[in-house]
Amino acid sequence: MLGFDLSERTISRWMRRAPRDSDPAKRWLAFLRNHREAIAAMDLFTVPTITFGALYCFFVISHDRRRILHVNVTKHPTSGWIIQQLREAFPFGSAPRYLIFDRDAKYGLEVPGTLRSLNISPVRTSFESPWQNGVAERWIESCRQDLLDHIVAVNERHLKRLLSEYVRYHHEDRTHLGLGKGTPDYRIRSTASGRVLSQDRLGGLHHRYVRAA
Repeated sequence: MLGFDLSERTISRWMRRAPRDSDPAKRWLAFLRNHREAIAAMDLFTVPTITFGALYCFFVISHDRRRILHVNVTKHPTSGWIIQQLREAFPFGSAPRYLIFDRDAKYGLEVPGTLRSLNISPVRTSFESPWQNGVAERWIESCRQDLLDHIVAVNERHLKRLLSEYVRYHHEDRTHLGLGKGTPDYRIRSTASGRVLSQDRLGGLHHRYVRAA
């Protein structure tokens, strides 16, 4: 395409000897970008309660639109419980091609085996490399800053209700730089010229601003 006449055999020999990029970070980022629509991620994080206990929040998030596919709360996150959450997260053949998760011992050997039975390729991050699961880690940080740093969880039921409200806010109202300042549910930009109205979200912690018709 550049006007050079070269032997195909010469080029083939050169390509076999050409040095490959040895930077694993670049290879990992290329994988994430090229398979964004087929990737989901899961993770666990802890939330302290009013009685100084600890609750575990489990969630699954898709990479393409940052949608939360499933979220639940428990005191005891066993591998059997996590497997049940995965079955609920991917009903009726809706499973992604890849699922990224870290090397937490709670997953054991049973969780990767279950993923393979669902035709999902499990992709475990490297040791001490949270950036490889950056979409999930970013959502945890957002959830803490937007909600969990401002409330005290009473029990599992209370925390689950708050997380459900936050997920609805995350999908419908909260804009994301990674989505071009859009929302996972494709919030439509207002074209009206009326006055700005404020709608409470999460009990007044956040607001949605719309134009009056």
